[in-house]
Amino acid sequence: MTNKISKVFLAADHRGVGLKLYLIEMLNAAGYQTVDLGASDPTTPVDFPDVAADLANAMMGDNAARGILICGTGAGMEIAANRYRHIRASRCDHPEQARDDRFHDDINVLALAADDIDIEVAYLCAQAFLESPFDDIERRRRRLEKIS
Repeated sequence: MTNKISKVFLAADHRGVGLKLYLIEMLNAAGYQTVDLGASDPTTPVDFPDVAADLANAMMGDNAARGILICGTGAGMEIAANRYRHIRASRCDHPEQARDDRFHDDINVLALAADDIDIEVAYLCAQAFLESPFDDIERRRRRLEKIS
């Protein structure tokens, strides 16, 4: 576990509740400080833009925080989260993608597709996302400044 991450915020719509709870359990066991932002009931529909907004608001001002958003497809959460200037979200389906997206694009939010990903693979994606560094070189910083 890296010491640079202050907290890992996790949030899901109703379709992602089970995966979110699994990831919280696994990340807590690995020593991360997690914050569950909901939803908690898989039978009560929740709008993914509201969930993404809650996570974006929770991460505001904490550059050491990371976030994990989960919905059925992952795409809705990725799109909704990227509306916020301080968020760089990417839907990842395998650990190598999560590692590369951190390294190249300094993503601070991982979006997962609860309907499409195996829970163990989702955990490996979360691990890669949380443990991978950003390649903090001038050309990458310059590109990120253009979008934030």
